[in-house]
Amino acid sequence: MKYNLSEISDLIKDRRTIYPEQFSDRKIHKEQVEVLLKNAIWAPSHGLTQPWKFKVFIDEGRTRLSEFLSNHYTETTATEDYSELRFNKMKNRPLMSGAIISVSLNRDPKSQIMELEEIEAVACAIQNMYLTCTAWGLGAFWSTPKMIYTPAMNEFLGLKEEDKCLALFYVGYPKVDFEWPKGHRKPIEYFTEWVSE
Repeated sequence: MKYNLSEISDLIKDRRTIYPEQFSDRKIHKEQVEVLLKNAIWAPSHGLTQPWKFKVFIDEGRTRLSEFLSNHYTETTATEDYSELRFNKMKNRPLMSGAIISVSLNRDPKSQIMELEEIEAVACAIQNMYLTCTAWGLGAFWSTPKMIYTPAMNEFLGLKEEDKCLALFYVGYPKVDFEWPKGHRKPIEYFTEWVSE
């Protein structure tokens, strides 16, 4: 066996969503984020298009993201739909995180690859980041508020019109007393049909 399959299986099963509210104030270093991104780009992509683009918000960049998200939420939310809780999440989560990585579809308009397949490739890149965080003991949260799919978000991130932000990926060290959550899945029999003839 080339790798320890038991360890790989344990890593996959141990991946969890850890919210920024559960992060400590321990600093995430640029070199750590670089490792996450280096692993992300080894995701499969049809035709080796590598259709991803990353923007990393660290240090004071987190404040810039916080202000954009909270202001955009206020400006685009009808009064009857406005939630103080939602506003506070938009404002505070970037500040609670060591780093936030926007992960976007950076599509070549001349590409022969279907857009859906390019989106699937970006999702695989995000999973690589998640697994790397888990191996490192870092908390991670893949956030997809509706506003990330807006032209204003594209403008904020410097994306082209045909690009799409697919994630705000929050990273941080869990608090000292944090207990890593256990996970549960239905057995494969619930989802699998075997065809042998």
